[in-house]
Amino acid sequence: MIDKIFREYDIRGIVEKELTREFAFSLGRAFGQYVKRHVDGSVSLSVGRDIRLSSGYLAEGLIDGLTTEGIHVYDLGVCPTPLQYFSLFTLDVQGGVMITGSHNPPEYNGFKLSLGKTTIHGEAIQEIKKILINLDETCSARSGSVTGVDIISRYKDYMFEQFSYLSSPEYKRIKVVVDAGNGTAGLVMPELLESIGCDVIRLYCEPDGRFPNHHPDPTVVENIKDLINTTLSTGADLGVGYDGDADRIGIIDEGGDIVWGDQIMIILSREILKQHPGATIIGDVKCSQTMFEDIRAKGGHPIMWKTGHSLVKDKMKKEGAILAGELSGHIFIGDRYFGYDDALYTTLRIVEIMKTSGKGIKELLSGIPKMHSTPEIRLDCPDSKKKTVVQKVVERFRSYSTDGGSPHRVLEIYDTDGVRAVFEKGWALLRSSNTQPVVVMRVEAEDKESLSQYKEFMESEFLKAMEEI
Repeated sequence: MIDKIFREYDIRGIVEKELTREFAFSLGRAFGQYVKRHVDGSVSLSVGRDIRLSSGYLAEGLIDGLTTEGIHVYDLGVCPTPLQYFSLFTLDVQGGVMITGSHNPPEYNGFKLSLGKTTIHGEAIQEIKKILINLDETCSARSGSVTGVDIISRYKDYMFEQFSYLSSPEYKRIKVVVDAGNGTAGLVMPELLESIGCDVIRLYCEPDGRFPNHHPDPTVVENIKDLINTTLSTGADLGVGYDGDADRIGIIDEGGDIVWGDQIMIILSREILKQHPGATIIGDVKCSQTMFEDIRAKGGHPIMWKTGHSLVKDKMKKEGAILAGELSGHIFIGDRYFGYDDALYTTLRIVEIMKTSGKGIKELLSGIPKMHSTPEIRLDCPDSKKKTVVQKVVERFRSYSTDGGSPHRVLEIYDTDGVRAVFEKGWALLRSSNTQPVVVMRVEAEDKESLSQYKEFMESEFLKAMEEI
């Protein structure tokens, strides 16, 4: 069971079955020991949590475990994940933990761990797993301490100082619909937007860990129907939706159309490249080819990389990138900010561009070739099989690119993360999800007929691989 919940870049599982208060206590001890191995002197860590019904007692267990190891804990209470990240840069801490199930179903929860200012992943998480497995059951008496911190007020003050100029009468007021999905964004975003000259229409902004109105995942069209309808019916300039812990964003333009993560990246990159010509910008393998081409055309240096918030942040640091993003709505801005995924800050930057340019979202995306694409399609596949299934598809596509055995001509293969096959009129991707028992597919093409053909072809390759296992 332990192997199943220690994922590539976080720890995640089913509440009560896999994640219990006792597990959280042991994890607190293990992570405390891990941090002490990597830090000289005394250690302080920040701990935040989302509004899931289980997050309270998981936080209690984790904090008890940390203090048992002599760690000083800054307890942030309920807050969005980006605010826990914010604490890493604004409090005197050596790392921290965010307890959140993110966009996963209500029965899930999880832990995002940071050492220093960076979320850890891969081998580091496996090292913590080894420490946890080998914990001495007898432990010292509680010796750490806990200090409560109002991180929400600190975050609001920081953002208002940076964006308050937008409330000036010289800038047009814009109408924004905010759908927090009953997650943590409702604690922060409406008030911030109002403070910088926006008229805000609140939609499901009351935090409720049961998520009574819709599941908080803005990449699923079903979840943002109310946001689309409200944006249209109120004549709003912008609709914004968030996942449960507010590190992912979904945008609706003034015409009610969905603006996917890669299109948000185009808007941001066009503005940022004006100030930083030649800057490196990273997009994950699910992003549109048009995004990479637009970045290059505007003088930027685009890099395609693996999906995963920790993996992207690590790549940003290594490449010195100023901006990065995923189709899923994780946007990382290093320009004037700290470079982690913050859907709230991304919203403020989009509003800033709209106000200072006087343009709507559609105009800000002018000149982008019209492509037909699927959203992220999640194909059910057991965690124990998904990597093997994808690897079999990768191997088959490699043979297609050399012997021409595919019914569609394969021009290029990217295997950075799964397989991304480039065809004559588009591309298709198949990769293993790092957070759910699914294989993710995405397809893009110049016309609907090609889109349908590539989608059908990729689905058939997935099913063939499943049958072979």
